[in-house]
Amino acid sequence: MSATAATVVGDGTTARERAGRRWRRLRAPLVVLGILVAGGLLALLPAPRTSVTPLAPDNVGPTGARALAQILGRHGVEVVYVRTAGQAADAARDDATLLVAGDYFLTPEGVDQVARAPGDLVLAGATSWLGELAPGVGTQFGGGAAQPRAAACDEADAAIAGTVTASGSLLALSPDAVGCFPGPDGSFAYVATAAGDRRTVVLADPTPLTNAALADEGNAALAVRTLGRHARLVWYVPSSDEMSVGGGSDGTPGPGDVLPPWLRVLGLQAVLVVLVVALWRGRRLGPVLTERLPVVVPAAETTRGRGRLYRRSRSYGHAAAALRAGTATRLAARLGQPHSADAGATIEAVARATGRPPEHVAHVLYGPPPSDDRALADLADELDHLESEVHRS
Repeated sequence: MSATAATVVGDGTTARERAGRRWRRLRAPLVVLGILVAGGLLALLPAPRTSVTPLAPDNVGPTGARALAQILGRHGVEVVYVRTAGQAADAARDDATLLVAGDYFLTPEGVDQVARAPGDLVLAGATSWLGELAPGVGTQFGGGAAQPRAAACDEADAAIAGTVTASGSLLALSPDAVGCFPGPDGSFAYVATAAGDRRTVVLADPTPLTNAALADEGNAALAVRTLGRHARLVWYVPSSDEMSVGGGSDGTPGPGDVLPPWLRVLGLQAVLVVLVVALWRGRRLGPVLTERLPVVVPAAETTRGRGRLYRRSRSYGHAAAALRAGTATRLAARLGQPHSADAGATIEAVARATGRPPEHVAHVLYGPPPSDDRALADLADELDHLESEVHRS
């Protein structure tokens, strides 16, 4: 009937209030999902063309060697940048130079691969394995700070450079080892030696190769002549992957090497999401358990307590909905209405029993919620009068 078309059922909450409750319930999962999607998109972006790895040919910072790599490239030298000993051994050739820049992450297996690799060898700041890689060169404690040093030797590359900025702690131990750029303590910053077909050059200090010092003194001349003797330069900067279990000691790729880089990022994000969800859902202590109360609370006292809570929180809509629901249930039972009867059928039955207009009955049972205490009290009186009229009938 038309009287029920405009009725308000329930506690009178608006669509905006219901949407707000749903948002507060779903915002935590949505935020986690958004972080996961954003991280996945970032992982799919192309890798940056520069790095912050010291002595790396793609590092534009003061400790990098991007400037030297570009100079070598303009002189026709192919620079092959690798991060593992296996890759370095695979890329090395008889007509190539292998540069080992630093040795902090170099392992015994990696040293063995570098020692067996063909071509010339240059060690820059890699003096921990001289016995295996450069038998005619030794080292001593100290070396001092980097400062200008004259060549003071007949080695061609060093003589053309003239003076470089470097520190030194190298010793020439064999007759075929030539030490250059000596310091006050008799140690050298540069030692060149030959064993068979391999020429080995050791730089105690890699400072002349860096972007910050390349333009000083004869650093650029020494670096270009030392690393540009062949058309191919394998630039090897050992990484922490050397000490992991990702690949084999023979340079074969392990399970971690064949996976795309973005998959590792997504894996870490998935672990983070699982932890967040576990913390979020872990606050729940399980289902509610029923237990015997220590005292018996009368129903009337429970009703009054709930009413006080509604009044304190000004929940007029909830209080009105509870009163109307109780009245409608009792009226339907009194008039013989089934439990499945809708609001329209209840309104018609009550209107016939009381003689009131259906519009008035619909307003009392299913109208808008009250806005203050006075309106709630008036609604309670109206419901009481309506119920008493049905009982009298």
